[in-house]
Amino acid sequence: MATLIYTGITSLDGYLADADGNFDWAGPDEEVHLFVNDLERPVGTYLYGRRLYEVMRYWETAHTEPDQPDHIRDFTNIWQAADKVVYSRTLHAASTAGTRLERDFDPEAVRELLAAADRDVSIAGAELAAVAIRAGLVGEFRQFLMPVVVGGGTPFFPADVRIRLDLVEQRRFGNGVVYLRYAVRAWGELTRS
Repeated sequence: MATLIYTGITSLDGYLADADGNFDWAGPDEEVHLFVNDLERPVGTYLYGRRLYEVMRYWETAHTEPDQPDHIRDFTNIWQAADKVVYSRTLHAASTAGTRLERDFDPEAVRELLAAADRDVSIAGAELAAVAIRAGLVGEFRQFLMPVVVGGGTPFFPADVRIRLDLVEQRRFGNGVVYLRYAVRAWGELTRS
């Protein structure tokens, strides 16, 4: 059975984007990008919400830009080789190869995908990941903490969950980024405010 992995590059205070929706502070340098490439290489399927899919579509044609460094070309190949599922009620069609469009996120269908998959599955996009987290589907969290505080915005974790985690890996990079990998130990009760 595959693991559903939620990965994000966040500010030190836990945001994927600032209050204006910007994440220009989150771009990884070459050292971090090489590490990310190795993490993403075993992923067989990406699950995206519409907004993040629109950002990630860049990788469909990144190889056509001149003078791309090796680590960018490598990630382009990794991303293009994986299957993608985009959850959106507003997109009319997916514009990248190997991509399927779904109107609604069905936790049971994702459980079936995980049971049948021989490679891990990655989920991205704060809103989509929150649904999967609330459904108890995410088995691993990977967070890259950038040395920046943005004071608010789109949080990496939804506010209404309680999860006990085990730290299974950590790494510090030369630019001050810290990578943390956690496995789920136990799901707690959803807390409603």
